[in-house]
Amino acid sequence: MTTLLISQTRTQPPTGQRPRVARLVVGLVTGAMLVYSVVTAQLHGDIRYVLACLRSGEAVGISPSDTFTHRPYFYRWFLYCLDQLSTGPTAVREAVLRGAGVLLCLAAGLALRTALRRRLPGREADLAAGAVALVLALAPRTDFLQPEWTAALLSVFAVAVVLAGVRPLPAAALAAVPLGLAVMMKYSTAAIALVALLAVFAADRMRALLLAAATAVSSVLLLGFSLWSGSREWQWVRDMPQINQGSLSRQGVRPGELFARSVDFLADRAVLSPVLLLLPAALLLLLACQDDRRRRTEWAVLAAAGAAVGLGAVVVQGNWFAYHAAALPVGAAALWGLAVARWYGVRGRVPLGLLAVSGVVAVLAPLYSTAPQGLQRSAVVWGAGVVALGTAFLDVRHPAGGGSGFRVPAAVVGVGLVAVAVWPSSPNLMNRGEVRETNAAYLRDSERRADAAAETRRQLPDGALVQYLAFGHEAYYIGHPSPCRYPIPTFLQRTRYLPDVRTLDSYAENARCLDEHPPRYAVLDRGWFPPGRIDPALARRIEARYDCPQAPAEEFVVCRLR
Repeated sequence: MTTLLISQTRTQPPTGQRPRVARLVVGLVTGAMLVYSVVTAQLHGDIRYVLACLRSGEAVGISPSDTFTHRPYFYRWFLYCLDQLSTGPTAVREAVLRGAGVLLCLAAGLALRTALRRRLPGREADLAAGAVALVLALAPRTDFLQPEWTAALLSVFAVAVVLAGVRPLPAAALAAVPLGLAVMMKYSTAAIALVALLAVFAADRMRALLLAAATAVSSVLLLGFSLWSGSREWQWVRDMPQINQGSLSRQGVRPGELFARSVDFLADRAVLSPVLLLLPAALLLLLACQDDRRRRTEWAVLAAAGAAVGLGAVVVQGNWFAYHAAALPVGAAALWGLAVARWYGVRGRVPLGLLAVSGVVAVLAPLYSTAPQGLQRSAVVWGAGVVALGTAFLDVRHPAGGGSGFRVPAAVVGVGLVAVAVWPSSPNLMNRGEVRETNAAYLRDSERRADAAAETRRQLPDGALVQYLAFGHEAYYIGHPSPCRYPIPTFLQRTRYLPDVRTLDSYAENARCLDEHPPRYAVLDRGWFPPGRIDPALARRIEARYDCPQAPAEEFVVCRLR
């Protein structure tokens, strides 16, 4: 048995060519959302951190292979290559990066559509692939271009390749390249590759097993290449986990706390990506379309395993950053699109209840940030998910007839549901159900940082080398290179939380940047890099080297070599 996706019984819906006006409506709505996302692009601070490091290294002749960015080898090269496409002012460069990312998402969606059309009816392949492409292209700022997002994108390509190939073995061997690269994006992204393998298993068991074996080989080879090519890659592979304050290796396993944090995290993630809120409802409809009980059980187990693996990667890292679960909305969008199309194919109509609640969620999600704080709670978000599930249950228990003309609203609702993430009033940062920052607030904060950086640049000679004692945002906007292969002193800064970091090889190498040909200028952010709270010996070395004027903690200053 190879194909497990296609239902055994199917009621043929009314036939007929989709009106051209319908395609025009869907195309215009989709195109408008994609253009808006590119034009209003502002990258997340983590991406700016990596870009600042890579640009600094390039300016002083240090390869991305040997520049520390707190990210593994292949991710550094991925972002470096994208950055080579852009030039000019910051706004233009960020728009180009966003546009390039969107094009990659559309290419992944087209590849997935081609592969799914070999195994599914055209409607199901189109809606599922389209939902995946758009949820990636219109991902929240906190996700876009992050290692987890990139791993999800590569995994979509891998699924498309392995399912599209005529012969299983060559298809698996070819698909193992993008899936192996997905593993290499951050190493913890192996969880995302595993979710992709579960998706392939739902379609073709043999190809899934072949792909798993081939990916194990490709991952080892890619890791070996990165260790060979990067002079310090093995050192960084060993040292990077040690600067993660929240990892399970440091915090230990506390089941009650992990469960409570997981509940809050999933609620926060569902506010950022409302399609995740509808995952149980979409899965219920999909299972209801399958007459074979054994296959229903298989699908339910695979879906639960995929969600558990995705959440497990978040728990292990321990930081509870939203982008650590960037793959979960991708799976939710695929299930939503497949469920809507499958229901239409089996019942001859769209699931009106699911579409109605999806539309309501798409409208209300941007307004969540304006709700009273008493309503900004994880329990409220979970309650909305229960309502969505109940609505889908009504679809199953009380099917209505007709409805063949609702295909356009279904597509428009789907676009609106994933486009919520780019609205100005939508949340950009969540904490246990409460909105801490909206997209509009993030843009204002970026403008403030850019203005502060412009003032700092006026105090620096053109082209002057700088020792940054500040986070990536500042280095990104200031734009002066650092002669150190650790442009952002992350290892040094971590001693304010983790004193044992000073025993690491990377810490010692980072600290030597203060002694071996230090640049004439340093930029200090006392809020992120407080000299009074880092390792005392390090603070004395900095004070001996640089004369830093006093300033409030929220400001950063230019220090001069003594």
